[in-house]
Amino acid sequence: MNVTLSLGPLVSLIAGILILVMPRLLNYIVALYLIIIGIIGLIGMK
Repeated sequence: MNVTLSLGPLVSLIAGILILVMPRLLNYIVALYLIIIGIIGLIGMK
């Protein structure tokens, strides 16, 4: 049985947990997520 984790759902899960624990982090988490997705898109990774 192989278990593989992709980056998107893992980041979403961690961000969701952090937002539940500390709602003030929402702006920072969304900003970092968008920056990371943008950089990955520019580099061409999928």
